[in-house]
Amino acid sequence: MLPRLAWWTGRSLSHSLLLPPPTSSTRFIAKCLNKNMGVDNNLLAKPRRRANFRLCNVSCYTSEVLEIQSDAPTLHVLFVPGNPGVILFYKDFVEFLYELLEGTASVTAIGHVSHSRKNLEHGRMFSLQEQIDHKIDFIREELENVEIPILLVGHSIGSYISIEMFKKSPEKVKYCIGLYPFLTLNPHSTTQLVIGKIAKSQVLAAALSYLTASLGLLPVQALRFLVRKSLGKSWSANAVEAACSHLSQYHTMRNVLYMAMTEFRKLSEAPDWIFMRERKAQLAFLFGVDDHWGPLHLLEEISKHVPGMATYIERENHTHGFCCTEAGSLWVAQHVVNLIKNQMACSNQ
Repeated sequence: MLPRLAWWTGRSLSHSLLLPPPTSSTRFIAKCLNKNMGVDNNLLAKPRRRANFRLCNVSCYTSEVLEIQSDAPTLHVLFVPGNPGVILFYKDFVEFLYELLEGTASVTAIGHVSHSRKNLEHGRMFSLQEQIDHKIDFIREELENVEIPILLVGHSIGSYISIEMFKKSPEKVKYCIGLYPFLTLNPHSTTQLVIGKIAKSQVLAAALSYLTASLGLLPVQALRFLVRKSLGKSWSANAVEAACSHLSQYHTMRNVLYMAMTEFRKLSEAPDWIFMRERKAQLAFLFGVDDHWGPLHLLEEISKHVPGMATYIERENHTHGFCCTEAGSLWVAQHVVNLIKNQMACSNQ
C-alpha cells in the first residue's frame, strides 16, 4: 500500500496524471487551441540541437541548468519548472523551443535547488520562497550583462515563481508566459488535499521519500521498466531517465514534498491581481481542460479580475505533464513560440 502511495504522490506532484472530472460549463472568453494551430510534427523525426547540461552556483547554492546558446540572439528565454523542479523532464521542450525560434534566442532552464541527482546541499530543504529568491538571484548573477530582452516561461508553480521574478526585474523581463499555471489552491481537488496532508506530516513525507529512494536500489533496467509501467507508457526516454535518476533520490523527494507544503501555505492567498492588471499586456497563460492544478475556474477568475489578458485553452489532451512526451513538448513549445513572435511583433510597432 505505502509503495503504491509513494508512486501516486510522486506522479501527482510532478505531472498531475490523476485528474478530476472535466468542467461541464464555463463562462469566460478564452482562445481554444487545437491541432490546427500549425504544429510542425516533422520536428519529432528531425535531428535537433541538443541542450547542454551544467551545474550552476547561484548565491552559494548549486543547481542544474539546461541551456542552448544562440550565436546571435535577439532575446533570451528563461524557463522555470514546476515541482519537481527536475529540468531533465523538460529537455525535449527546451530543444523544441530553440529549434522553433530558429536560432534567434538563447534558451536556459534553471532547476530548483536540491531537486538534483546528487545531494549537493547535504539534505537541506528549500521552501517556495527560497526557490523564488534563488531564481531572482539567477537573473542578477547569471544574466546581469544580458542586454537583450528576457522572456520568462514557467510551468505549474513555475508560473507563480516567474511572476514573482517579473516583479523584481521589470527592467529586464519583457514578457511572462504561464503554462498550466498553479497560482492558487483548488478547493475541489482531492489530489491536492491528499498531497497537502502528506507534505504537512514530517513522518509521512520522510517515509514516502525513503520508499521512493529504495526503488533506486533496483537495477537500472528494472527501475526503467517499473517507471514505464507505473507512470506512463507514452513517456519519452528523457522523462523516464529523469524519473529514474532524480525522483529515486531521498533528498529530492524530501525537497519536493517540503516545497509542496510551503506552496500550499502561500497559495491559500489570492493571486496578485493588482500586478496582473498593471502588466496584463506582458502576461499570457495556457490552461488545460482537465487540469486540477490550473483549473478552468481559475481562468474565469483571471478573466473577471484582469479582463483582456491573453488566456488560452489547450484541447489536445497533452495534460499538465506535457513535458513527459515528445508530442506534448512540441505542441506547447509551438504555442510558446507563437506567443513570443506575436509579442515581439506588437513591441516593434
